[in-house]
Order: sequence, then C-alpha cells, then structure tokens
Amino acid sequence: MSSEMQHIQWFPGHMTKTRRKIEEVLPIIDAVAEIVDARIPLSSRNPDLADIIKDKPLMILLNKCDMADPAQTALWIEHYKNQGIAAVPVDCKTGKGIGNFKEKIKDTLADKLEQYRAKGMVGKPLRVMVVGIPNVGKSTFINRIAGNNKAKAENRPGVTRGNQWVTIDKQLELLDTPGVLWPKFEDQTVGERLAFTGAVKDAVLDIELLAVRLIENLKESYPQLLTDRYNLTSLEDEPYDILCAIGKKRGMVIRGGQTDTERAAVMLLEEYRNCKIGRITLERVCDNA
Repeated sequence: MSSEMQHIQWFPGHMTKTRRKIEEVLPIIDAVAEIVDARIPLSSRNPDLADIIKDKPLMILLNKCDMADPAQTALWIEHYKNQGIAAVPVDCKTGKGIGNFKEKIKDTLADKLEQYRAKGMVGKPLRVMVVGIPNVGKSTFINRIAGNNKAKAENRPGVTRGNQWVTIDKQLELLDTPGVLWPKFEDQTVGERLAFTGAVKDAVLDIELLAVRLIENLKESYPQLLTDRYNLTSLEDEPYDILCAIGKKRGMVIRGGQTDTERAAVMLLEEYRNCKIGRITLERVCDNA
C-alpha cells in the first residue's frame, strides 16, 4: 500500500460570514480565548484568527492536555509566552485546568480592570469571546466553566449557532463564537492530523491509509510507545507491514492467514484517540518555524 498523504476535501463556505460576524462584535470584546487541541496545536487553529482579532489580547487553551505529551505541552506554553500570549493546559471533559482560566484572563486584562475601577465602573464585567475550530472542545469548555449547558456541545463540526453569552461571575462574561472558524483547508497535513484525532469523519477517509500514516508519524516521534503497546520487536518494516503485524498480534486474521487490515486500522486509530498508546503530541514548536 502506498503511504502517500490522502487528499481530504474541505468545503468551508461560511468563513467569510463568520469573519464578518466576529468583526461586528469585536468592539465590545475585551479579549479572545482560543481553544486548540494540545496534541496538534498548529493544525487545530484557524490561520486567519490573528488577522481577524487584530490587537485584541489573546489567550490559548491547550485542550485535551491529558492526552498530549506533557514535555511538548510545556514547550508550547513557553513558545506562546515568548509571543506575549498566555497559554493554559486544560481538559474540558474532566475540568482539569479550567479553574486557572479565570485567574489568567483577569491577569491578562488587569489594565482593563484598573481602567474600569478608575472610571467608577467597578461592576462592568470583562467580555471574552471563545473561539476554536469544529470539534476542538469549545462548547464543552463553556459548559464546564459555566456549570450548566447553556452552550450546546456535540461531537460533530459546526453544531454551535448564534451568539450565546454566558455569565461566569460578576467580572467575566463569555461569548461563544458567532459562526464557524475552519482550519487551514489547503494544507493536507492539517487535514490528516485532524483526521488522526477524529475531528474529520472516518467515513470520508481511507481508514487503512490513515492508520499507515499514523504509524509513520509514531515511528518517527514515539517509536518506543508504538513497540511497547503492540509488542513489536522491530520498526524496520514498512508502515503497512507494521499494521499487518499489529493486526495479527491482536488476532485480526481472515481466511488464508491474511490480516484484516481494516479492523486493525480502526483499532489502531481508536487506541490513539483514547490515549491507550500513550500521551502523544504530533506537532512540535520547531514545526512552527
């Protein structure tokens, strides 16, 4: 099997409309909180966001941090810090790190709070817009920090619609993004890495090729985790042959002694997505150069 990257089709359509809606509400926004997937901090961002929000303060929330390599997450946090951007590792499903968000955002906007106090506007809350590409955990974050289900969360792209303001406390209000921010469609590496994490539906992909590409990535960055999880003696074979070996070790054999590579591929991707292979970050700070 060829391990060439498969072309993942994107049909954004709404990006211009979303940009216009965001620009319309920016005058009343004090800061922007962008949620990204800690496993793929580059691919899970919208490349136009900085241009859209201009000089508004930005905070980055590295979601699914418990599934990412902690050493790499620390490097990303330092990278953002060097850019003057506060970054917080969180896990929106469990709530880990969520408590740090309010403190960090108020630190980021300390000057704004002081301006309010100086003008006698002590009761005026900070307004923060929460943004993120589909399926990155935006609505789950809002629900978690709000303690209720004011923002609808579903595991499918583009489910959140309309402007939803959520009051967190007397000093903080959140706005769910008025529209859908998309990733970098033209870069197939981006599409592929999003597919690894499950942000792109498997039904539109060649699942075996996707698994082979994941093995290629793991061979390069996390060979020990791959060999340990599947009891492999060597990674010298081609990625497709490694997939076959993994399938055989799991008893996924069909008539004639051949490996059921489709079953093996589904299993491999599920185990990666459920962090059973280990805590893995597929994008490094050096990739951002």
